[in-house]
Amino acid sequence: MKIRVRAELVYRFDPPTDAIYKIQVAHWPGQNLLEERLETTPSVDFIENEDDEFGARTLRARLSGEVTLTYEAVVDNGILKGLPPVTVQHDWNELPAEVLTYLNPSRYCPSDQFGRFVERTFAGTTGGDRVLKILEWIRANIDYEPGVSDSETTAARTFIDRAGVCRDFTHLGITLCRASGIPARAVSAYAHQLTPPDFHAIFEVWLSDGWWLVDPTGLAPVEGLVRIACGRDAADIAFLTTQGTCTFVRQSVMAVAE
Repeated sequence: MKIRVRAELVYRFDPPTDAIYKIQVAHWPGQNLLEERLETTPSVDFIENEDDEFGARTLRARLSGEVTLTYEAVVDNGILKGLPPVTVQHDWNELPAEVLTYLNPSRYCPSDQFGRFVERTFAGTTGGDRVLKILEWIRANIDYEPGVSDSETTAARTFIDRAGVCRDFTHLGITLCRASGIPARAVSAYAHQLTPPDFHAIFEVWLSDGWWLVDPTGLAPVEGLVRIACGRDAADIAFLTTQGTCTFVRQSVMAVAE
């Protein structure tokens, strides 16, 4: 599917502070970047880096005052397919070394606290079947409700509150998958048909010798997802990270099929 994405971020940096953006389309196998444009007002000389493993790209600079960053791109994301229940879960000694870190608890995903819960709730399932059952449980038990969570909310808190937004759904999904012995990691994406449009937090699982994208909220079709970055949890994929404080002015995100 060919998708046009656009993001405009307007923030005030006062006092001046170092900032990192992750909003550009990733260089990822099967995701073909056809064109892109990046503009800032006022002009900013960014340091640009690309992650060798994930193809995620970062923009770094010391910013001051009100800064408008506008990014547009057209990408062909190929043919993304939903996770089949027959995908196979691997024994840990069969996993690639670089996948092992996504079995471990992380800042927002305390998977070591959920072993008993997943064995009781999802007993008799494995692999893709278990992941799909986890997604069904999340959608049946967690309400999508903005304002309930904040930047410090973990999956354990969401499990108690039974409400959150895409980031919280993703953290809980990752946590339950890792507690099941399935490698899982967070992904930030542009999402076609997401309402309201925004940067979308989803996750992916390692099954049948590959990564499979899933959306725990069910708000966006998998075939319309455009990958930006991935990592252990939201701390690794935030669209804007600053050393000091910054003030939100306005922001808009768009993803439409062409």
